[in-house]
Amino acid sequence: MRTLNYIAPLAFALALTACGEANEGEAGVSSSEAVEAVAAPAGQKWSETVAKTESGGIVMGNPDAPIKLVEYMSITCSHCRDFGEQAFAPLRDTYVESGRVSFEIRNFVRDPLDLSAAILSRCGGEGPFFPLTEQALGYQGTMFEKAQGMGEGTYSNILQSDPETRFVRLAEQLGLISFFQQRGISEDQAKACLADTKTAEMLMNGTQKAAEDYNIEGTPTFLINGQKIEGTNWTMVETKLKEAGAR
Repeated sequence: MRTLNYIAPLAFALALTACGEANEGEAGVSSSEAVEAVAAPAGQKWSETVAKTESGGIVMGNPDAPIKLVEYMSITCSHCRDFGEQAFAPLRDTYVESGRVSFEIRNFVRDPLDLSAAILSRCGGEGPFFPLTEQALGYQGTMFEKAQGMGEGTYSNILQSDPETRFVRLAEQLGLISFFQQRGISEDQAKACLADTKTAEMLMNGTQKAAEDYNIEGTPTFLINGQKIEGTNWTMVETKLKEAGAR
């Protein structure tokens, strides 16, 4: 499994080559009979039913949904940003709310910027994770600009600092602490989350395990009921959901 030492030697150039290269040659999900909708318990909505999974991901929806969609995603991946813009609303409002589909995000961290944002997206617990992740994806361009602006010397110095301060310093340079502060995560809370090395280790170990278990080489990568599918955009993923019975 990866440890925090994995981060120290990374080059200043952003690791963008693993974005959008997944799923080539994978089999699709076989067509199935249409799945009946499942009503949420009285007074509840499936889109507000959110929990942490054994894999370390965060899942939204009916815990017994017959169709389970998993996205391995990176906050610094432009294709993940595009998928979020296209898919999060219809996934939530049409598929998850029907009780037919649950949607789980598993962070597949590609670089220190991604790891810092992923830590903060989890800082408020499971409840705000999905909206925070969606908004962090939208902040991607600004984050890249700030990363380039800090200079390689500053970046290298930050990555060589103590693990307890490394991501605090990086997030400050990227404007991430103030970004999440505007969305309900206090400055003290954000810094405490970033200083918690266990979260960083968990996310990196989860990334390593995903690569080993599912041969994931890029993001976004999707699973339906544990089977890797073709497709990195919403049109392709929605087609596979319908083939699996979400129609």
